[in-house]
Amino acid sequence: MDCMIIIYISTLFLFGCLLFGVIKLFVKLWWTPMRIQRFMKSQGIQGPSYKFIQGNTRDVYTKRMQAMATPMDLSHHILPRVMPTVHSWLPLYGRNFLQWFGVDAQLIITDPEMIKEVLHDRQKNFPKAKLQGHIHRIFGNGLVTAEGERWAKSRKIANFAFHGDSLKNMIPTMIESAETMVEGWKNYEGKEVDVFKEFKVYTLDVISHTAFGSSYQQGKDIFHMLQQLTDLSIRNGYKIKLPVISKILKSKDDYEGERLEKRMKDCFMEIIKAREEKFRNGETEGYGNDFLGLLVKAKNDPETSQSISVEDIVDECKTFYFAGHETTNVLLAWTMFLLALHKEWQEEARNEVLKVFGDNNPTLEGLPKLRTMTMIINECLRLYPPAMSVSRRAEKEVRLGSMVVPPTIMLMIPTVAVHHDTRFWGEDAHEFKPERFSEGVGKATESNSAAYIPFGLGPRNCVGMNFAMNEAKIAMSMILQRYSFSLSPAYAHMPVQFLTICPQNGVQVILNSITDHKA
Repeated sequence: MDCMIIIYISTLFLFGCLLFGVIKLFVKLWWTPMRIQRFMKSQGIQGPSYKFIQGNTRDVYTKRMQAMATPMDLSHHILPRVMPTVHSWLPLYGRNFLQWFGVDAQLIITDPEMIKEVLHDRQKNFPKAKLQGHIHRIFGNGLVTAEGERWAKSRKIANFAFHGDSLKNMIPTMIESAETMVEGWKNYEGKEVDVFKEFKVYTLDVISHTAFGSSYQQGKDIFHMLQQLTDLSIRNGYKIKLPVISKILKSKDDYEGERLEKRMKDCFMEIIKAREEKFRNGETEGYGNDFLGLLVKAKNDPETSQSISVEDIVDECKTFYFAGHETTNVLLAWTMFLLALHKEWQEEARNEVLKVFGDNNPTLEGLPKLRTMTMIINECLRLYPPAMSVSRRAEKEVRLGSMVVPPTIMLMIPTVAVHHDTRFWGEDAHEFKPERFSEGVGKATESNSAAYIPFGLGPRNCVGMNFAMNEAKIAMSMILQRYSFSLSPAYAHMPVQFLTICPQNGVQVILNSITDHKA
């Protein structure tokens, strides 16, 4: 009899657990999304309807694949291709609308006042969105995603690394790497070269030396692992994973991601230990003047409140590597594309470079004098911003403008949509017109500063902005001194949204040597 009672109670308990699990799943997969959808609709926020488990992910993925299937004409109106659903849904649902990535609600924001409120965020109502899966393995909890005290420490180190003498000391490395690249281009004179591939090598060389100094070869090995993680992230970007189940039933890509993450950490540990041993043995006066050296110094700071952990160093280096390499790579590729297409601006930029530098290599003092070059790069960043969007999250119920945003909602600002909005930039918003920036970014965005956000806005703006601008100006100056270029007949215009907005099949140009470019 006692045994029967135990079995009966055990059965009831198991049934209760099962019922609780089913109810919990029902709440997460249906009741909560429908409640959020109704609540936002009551405030006038429309959007495509939530679909069980998948949300709108299948629609987004399908339209993206369709858009990527064929090249577009040589237009800069890229929103329909890189973010086709945003392009379709903005006219249907308004400047701010709700969409669904699986069961997660995403509030798409293009209203400039709301953008400013989210990005300036003095009350810290909208922290950085938490990254998941393979993309978290790429960035970890580095400067891009960190919050609170952790972010404050990272920002302090990064500010030191990318300003003043530290930034100045990086210029020779940028020049040396650019010189190696353009010298190699002699083999392509009168021929076709894919500059997207070439710039990948150039920016990798710069970031490896500036981040890791004498350990740059090991840094390159780490970068190749990051590239593999990037491929995994792109391949799995639209796969919906259910909580708990995804942790139990791991895919082949999940195991590969874990393996790469561990290998990277082991590589970083070797480099860090080598730096510390050299210092302890008296072989060096410090830990090094590169970015890694600054981080290792912070790790060994006697002030506990200022020190950082090994994990922090790993995450910061990964962030610096990816953000510093990939964004400048695509910026340079699109700048070459635009100047190949718009020859009059190429000639104007070349004349300016020759006037400022003549035959000589660029100098830190001369870079700010490249006014035309700055206008061109700013317009390139407007038309082809490397980062496709800026994301935040609402951890608690908060007010945004006249709207109340419930907790758990992601807020996504589609940079491309904002940069191509005719209400900000006029009817010629999709045209290449560097003269928009003839009086600087401030004047160009006088009506609303949130209309131009290639490096973000507010306290979380990109700390590496000056690094990227210097790197791009140096490379373009040294190319324009030596070569003229035009688009190859083989080029197909296929901007695509991966982790950045990049040319799907590269940027092929025909190079012609400039034999006499004396100032």
